[in-house]
Amino acid sequence: MTRNVRRISLAPAYILHHRPYRDTSRILEVISRDHGRLSLFARGVRGPKAKLASVLQPFQLLLLSWSGRGEAAQLTGAESADSNPAVPAGSLMASFYLNELLMKLTTRHDPQPALFDDYHATVDGLRRGMLLEPSLRIFEKRLLDTLGYGLDLATEAQTGKPVEPDEYYHFRPAQGLFPTVAEAAGAVSGHSLISLANEELQTVRDLEDARRVLQAALAQCLEGRELTTRAVARAVIRTERFTGA
Repeated sequence: MTRNVRRISLAPAYILHHRPYRDTSRILEVISRDHGRLSLFARGVRGPKAKLASVLQPFQLLLLSWSGRGEAAQLTGAESADSNPAVPAGSLMASFYLNELLMKLTTRHDPQPALFDDYHATVDGLRRGMLLEPSLRIFEKRLLDTLGYGLDLATEAQTGKPVEPDEYYHFRPAQGLFPTVAEAAGAVSGHSLISLANEELQTVRDLEDARRVLQAALAQCLEGRELTTRAVARAVIRTERFTGA
């Protein structure tokens, strides 16, 4: 009986993570537009004679080919889809943060073309100098929407009343928005919530409130799992404060 081997050619994809495998190979964690997130065995891609080493880089849109099924697919080809410059050093940590979110919150072999396009647009924007904080917050919001955990930023949870720009609210994950006063700990402004819903974060208060709401929503989705990139970012900040950098 002939084994049915699945072959995929020139699929748009990004490398999210990689780790060494044996002496000259790697296991790639990739997200593809049409096939979702998957692992690929890339043989002979490490070492001075590896032809694909310079191609298999994160944050670069690639066209990947592979064969096999399940968790044992083998990379058979890779080429760059374009010739974009590298992500600037100041945006690298944020870009790795995006990758870690996708690694921890997406399901294998579940195609999410809209999410792939959002990731592509965000990385491309960071590469071209778009503002870091608004870009991350909008990606987080869209990620939650795609995963089925979208936030109702327009109405109060209990009454259904519309959010007012001059009022203040508490956000409770999985429950929604509850009215409060400006002086309450953790209060977010209605203006900020409306700005986040419209993806038009412009003021410092908008960004801070959006970060607080989205961080709480993502924490629930992560179910207590630590994000390595956040831990590293906090360590860097502590080091800079200690050294006066």
